[in-house]
Amino acid sequence: MQNYQQQDTPGGVPVKMWTRGVPVEDEAKRQLQNAARLPIVFRHIAAMPDMHLGIGATVGSVIPTTRAIIPAAVGVDIGCGMIACKTTLRAADLPDNLGPLRAAIERAVPHGRSPGARDPGAWQKTPAAVDTAWGALEPEFKQLCRDYPKLAKVNSHKHLGTLGSGNHFIEVCLDEEGAVWFMLHSGSRGVGNAIGTQFIELARQDAMRNNVHLPDRDLAYFEEGSRYFGDYVRAVGWAQKFAKVNRELMMRRVIEAARTVIARNFQVHTEAVNCHHNYVQKEKHFGQEVFVTRKGAVSARAGELGIIPGSMGARSYIVRGKGNPESFSSCSHGAGRTMSRGDAKRRFTLADHRAATEGVECRKDQGVIDETPAAYKDIAAVMAAQEDLVEVVHTLKQVVCVKG
Repeated sequence: MQNYQQQDTPGGVPVKMWTRGVPVEDEAKRQLQNAARLPIVFRHIAAMPDMHLGIGATVGSVIPTTRAIIPAAVGVDIGCGMIACKTTLRAADLPDNLGPLRAAIERAVPHGRSPGARDPGAWQKTPAAVDTAWGALEPEFKQLCRDYPKLAKVNSHKHLGTLGSGNHFIEVCLDEEGAVWFMLHSGSRGVGNAIGTQFIELARQDAMRNNVHLPDRDLAYFEEGSRYFGDYVRAVGWAQKFAKVNRELMMRRVIEAARTVIARNFQVHTEAVNCHHNYVQKEKHFGQEVFVTRKGAVSARAGELGIIPGSMGARSYIVRGKGNPESFSSCSHGAGRTMSRGDAKRRFTLADHRAATEGVECRKDQGVIDETPAAYKDIAAVMAAQEDLVEVVHTLKQVVCVKG
């Protein structure tokens, strides 16, 4: 039995929503219908249970397009995603006081609120591993900069191997059997933002020049063969590579930092996952080659492992995809916000946040109220709504959380 509900779109394709038992804003539904009216959208749009209003396109949407890409649907956090790996450590191997472990991770990985620096989320001196990784990425980036000089101003080298801010995080978790996992969430940092911002604006300018009628100006798109299409594909592909390498570098730093605090020697299992949830790639669905844009969604092909994190204080899940064709083999990327950051800051107190994160070694100050668990949907309801998309392999509960 399919879990989705279908919303028909006058003058467009249907929207199939895996949202049973999960609240959805009317504004997000309207935003999805705007995208569904575009002539380039193939067959239908799939909406995940964590869907909520986004900038340009709905977060939690899967948009297949024929011979065209919508830059704002990919967004500016290009390649944002998750990495997780299981260790040979058990819960009993962790120190009783987790504060030093959190502090060691915070020292090892620059993040958005690192103190005492002009650009606190960047390296002051890049480690050798970062320099080596940048050496592999740099030649293609230089080519992009020749055509788009604004990109050269972004601090991309010094942001490689760093966390960023907002909802990006690093966690130490325990699974259902007491095994210790390391997990983190980040993407392409400032350079991905710069690429996304530049091409979103170019797409808008193209639409205006060509008098393209759009239900929303943020849904401007590049068609194959158009002036900027090839450049955008190249740039977004590079940003996705940067994001993947960024997560790998941070994970190595987290593991090294943990070894300085945890007395027991440990190994990292090969049961590791590194997946994007803001990206576009060419795939075959219903017998046709299309570009699939997942904005806040994860690929869930049959047998493919993915990560669905909850909010800080809630459970997270390692999942295996079921390859549901109606979702274009996708699942949610997390719990999804129920309110804006401003609303969360106005609605919740520090006492609320401390109660919600009890038992987790994390920041418990006013600066992270916008990330408190109550600002997000119930992850259990989100998982129930997508039972036909994924199966749960491991259930994780964080004991340490470093916020960007």
